[in-house]
Amino acid sequence: MAKCEICDKGIQTGHRISITRSQVSRRANRMWRPNVKKIQIREKNGTVRRAKVCTHCLRANKVTRAI
Repeated sequence: MAKCEICDKGIQTGHRISITRSQVSRRANRMWRPNVKKIQIREKNGTVRRAKVCTHCLRANKVTRAI
């Protein structure tokens, strides 16, 4: 399962609602998946490791990327 190791953002579930019929007559299950990337990060003690991090955490500079 894709899950961010920094903020624990994971899959959210809900219903896909068809509005073409009368109001909310048709419902289908669906999942919203987070945008998770597998990158190399540098930890505070200087070690480099691979981690699954969402793009929101990457843009907010919550991790230091090791290049």
